[in-house]
Amino acid sequence: MTPHTPPTRRGFFATFGAAALAASSTTSAQGRPAAPASAALDETARLLKSLSEAPGPSAFEEEVRKIVVAEYTGLGATIEYDGLGSVLAALPGGATGPRVMVTAHMDEVGLIVQHITPDGFIRVKILGGILEQALPDQRWTILGRNGPVPAVTGLRTTHVLPASQRGVVWSLDDTFLDVGATSPEDVERLGVRPGDGIAPLTEFLVLPNGRYAGKAWDDRVGLGVMIAAARRIRAENIRVPAQVLWVATTQEEIGLRGAQTAVQKARPELGISIEAGVSADYPAIGPTQAQERLGGGPGLFLLDSSMIPNRKLRDFFFDVAQEARIPLQPNVLTGYGEDGAEIQRFDSGRPSVNMTVPTRYLHGHTGIIQRSDFDRAVELLIQVLTRLDSTKAGQIASFVP
Repeated sequence: MTPHTPPTRRGFFATFGAAALAASSTTSAQGRPAAPASAALDETARLLKSLSEAPGPSAFEEEVRKIVVAEYTGLGATIEYDGLGSVLAALPGGATGPRVMVTAHMDEVGLIVQHITPDGFIRVKILGGILEQALPDQRWTILGRNGPVPAVTGLRTTHVLPASQRGVVWSLDDTFLDVGATSPEDVERLGVRPGDGIAPLTEFLVLPNGRYAGKAWDDRVGLGVMIAAARRIRAENIRVPAQVLWVATTQEEIGLRGAQTAVQKARPELGISIEAGVSADYPAIGPTQAQERLGGGPGLFLLDSSMIPNRKLRDFFFDVAQEARIPLQPNVLTGYGEDGAEIQRFDSGRPSVNMTVPTRYLHGHTGIIQRSDFDRAVELLIQVLTRLDSTKAGQIASFVP
């Protein structure tokens, strides 16, 4: 390997992951063990780690797609794709009930290379709703044509910054990436060009109280729920009367684009979107913005900026949750759009709902979820699917007085 030849994606993340896990296996200064290494993670945690660490900004979801396809292929599913790269998987089983589209999106918020400066710095544009407060002094992965290239967003040192500017948020126009290059030719040799996608670079961490820190929970946690539910249905031979299409969409963060195309192939009678919820259990946010809390179980959106759910389907979720003794948190908020809205608008309209796993610090480099919420979301999804036969789906879809 020459000095200007970047490592492959697999090698880059294997090296980065090994270093992170080696650090996590040490003990704290007080002699207590730190977060467990990979060998101590169970199958579900390993899945969440791989999904979280995979780079996949909007329209650059290849690494995430590989994980999704491998998981569903391993379960014996038939795989189809739409024209934007969304994945539609159907497990074997021959169910003849209603067509149900269960969906989560593969992409995360990120950046895209705009142009290279004469001294080798990289100017960028935003893909999705990253807050500009979250941009400086961070690590990133540029998805170049030769493989991933690590980068950092620069930050003016406090030693030269006027006092009047120390509390000012940098604008996007002030943001640049540093890959260690000294010229455009250096950047070109690294395999980076305008139009390349850029993902946050964050390792998965196990925290106390069954909590996981990582990037891209929006919406890798939803993908995790889908995959874990499908694993259990196959492993436990759970009877599901509906024809379930497990759909991993692209480009949700830039306008629900993959859902618009995938729903045309799925042609569902009913839709269930699974998303990262908006947790409101930390300082500077409260119940007037959102209502979910970590540890309170999965959530169900009753309002967001893109959709009001079908009320009968909404009530069905709460009834099933009560019957199965699964806590289910209602959430009413704005400033949030999700793929369920495209299912709802399909054709002449379809019943649709958005179930969530509460998540702190969305659309930043590191979010936090709680494992118990994830496990309960998987259980609730399975419980709902086992009850969604043709009669129930017909009742939900009917508007006859």
